[in-house]
Amino acid sequence: MMMTVIIDVNGLIMSVIYEWYSADLPQAGHPETRVMKVTKQQAQANRARIVETASTLFRERGYDGVGVADLMAAAGFTHGGFYKHFGSKTDLMAEAAACGLARSADAAMSGDPADFMSYYISREHRDNPGSGCTMAALCADAARQPESVKAAFAAGIEHQLSAPARQEQAPGDNESDEARARRIVLMAQAVGAVVLSRSCPDDSPLADEILEVCRAHVLARLPTERPA
Repeated sequence: MMMTVIIDVNGLIMSVIYEWYSADLPQAGHPETRVMKVTKQQAQANRARIVETASTLFRERGYDGVGVADLMAAAGFTHGGFYKHFGSKTDLMAEAAACGLARSADAAMSGDPADFMSYYISREHRDNPGSGCTMAALCADAARQPESVKAAFAAGIEHQLSAPARQEQAPGDNESDEARARRIVLMAQAVGAVVLSRSCPDDSPLADEILEVCRAHVLARLPTERPA
């Protein structure tokens, strides 16, 4: 009986130690091999993979629609490895939001504004939130989240609003209030159009009407020239 107790206790301890050191790695191969391969660079890559996966799943399902265990499994890691990278799900939500908003800003500035808006306010974007804009997918959810998530959204929105001004102006110049107000209105209309359309049934004529009307309105009010 004593021997049985010792074996059980040792087995539990080994399980805990194994989880602590190996949960940061994809579930493949021999456990001892995985432990030896953990490096600082690999840990950073694993963290980035978790953030990317979470960013996609949050856009698809909302913040309350996916748990830590599900997103870690989707990223290819064990549940226990989550807390080696993040203090809480809220911490991951804030970082994933910052990542997604930065991607949106880069996409908005990397091509022709008319082409970008034509895609943004479209059925294709509407129907694929997982690969789409974080603002359109999660702004409503963010309003109900802790301040750290709201702060990530505020910083990301401000970055996207100010990016064109940084490109268009000479160093030291100040942006006019009118130009900034115009960008705020266009952003709000584009995001709102997608949000409103998604709130309608997929086959609703209203869903397409909202997109068509708002797309035409936004395109008609875009600047006619793009800075070099």
